[in-house]
Amino acid sequence: MKKEELQQRFEEIFGRKSEGEFFSPGRINLIGEHTDYNGGHVFPCAITLGTYGAAAKRDDQTLRFYSENFADEGIIEVSLNDLHFDKADKWTNYPKGMLHFLKEAGHKIDTGLDVYVNGNIPNGSGLSSSASLELLMGVIAENLYDLRLDRLDLVKIGMQTENDFIGVNSGIMDQFAVGMGHENKAILLDTNTLEYELVPLDLKDNVIVIMNTNKRRELADSKYNERRSECETALAELQTKVAASSLGALDEQTFDEYSYLIKDEARLKRARHAVWENQRTLQAQAALQAEGLAKFGRLVNASHVSLEHDYEVTGKELDTLAHTAWEQPGVLGARMTGAGFGGCGIALVNKDQVEAFKENVGKVYEEKIGYAPAFYIAEIADGTKKL
Repeated sequence: MKKEELQQRFEEIFGRKSEGEFFSPGRINLIGEHTDYNGGHVFPCAITLGTYGAAAKRDDQTLRFYSENFADEGIIEVSLNDLHFDKADKWTNYPKGMLHFLKEAGHKIDTGLDVYVNGNIPNGSGLSSSASLELLMGVIAENLYDLRLDRLDLVKIGMQTENDFIGVNSGIMDQFAVGMGHENKAILLDTNTLEYELVPLDLKDNVIVIMNTNKRRELADSKYNERRSECETALAELQTKVAASSLGALDEQTFDEYSYLIKDEARLKRARHAVWENQRTLQAQAALQAEGLAKFGRLVNASHVSLEHDYEVTGKELDTLAHTAWEQPGVLGARMTGAGFGGCGIALVNKDQVEAFKENVGKVYEEKIGYAPAFYIAEIADGTKKL
């Protein structure tokens, strides 16, 4: 969306001029899945699909939200003085949570807002529309209330909103990728220390194709929190003999030697994924920097295999996409991305083969699943910003 379109729609909805226009990206994760809450490394990047917003301050205590994506819900009104989670307020709980925690952190937010939102991230796709919306609200507040905010603090408030307001026990990767993204660069993030490195993403003649299962996925309702607690229990079992602050702190060999301490097969598999996936992520970054794109692609494949068999979060739709992608000419690698249970996969595909890839994979998927997937080319974008 162009700035002028945002201004125009804001005026049509709220009957006055906006004070600022903004864009907040979605994200994909190249490799390093379900490692963020296990103290490992992740390798995400922000993408040009995301959430647009326009806003203006009010002179009372009313917050008015309107989303083009949920137009039939009209304008949702809440009070700035009563920012608690309410299921009836639907999507506005994300911006409400951000404002709640910004105020709690001592930032001066003393008047209401009119906020217009229009996102082009497919609903329930697992490309992080919630983190995109959280950071959008954070940057709107930062600009309109003239707050002095470190971007990392804003990222942490986004995670706090997800965990303590919405109730999804997720790690920091989504908000970090959305808030700290950089055009044509991926972020290698150590989720334990929050040290990160921007890695140039030179894919040569290849592009990242996002493959959307078109199966809706709701994180809060999925087995996400269950997987997290399985990993926490496995870690506690290992800690009876191993000094490790997280599963991400272990290498494959140490994990192997002490895996007998884990008393349950499911927990053993979950922990093994967390440990090995973290090591794969470090190898993937090294492969990219050494221009070893073929190796990078194989590591991406290995990530999916581990998520399918050890972490068990893929499901028929994502497996069909990944397995079919592996068989196509010009494909370096493919896997699910995000939390799983539906949502999206990614494939690294030679530019010249993209059309044939979409046709072949789409055909097989429709035959097996009964409806069509969707495909998008992922362009790598900057983090949340004022337009």
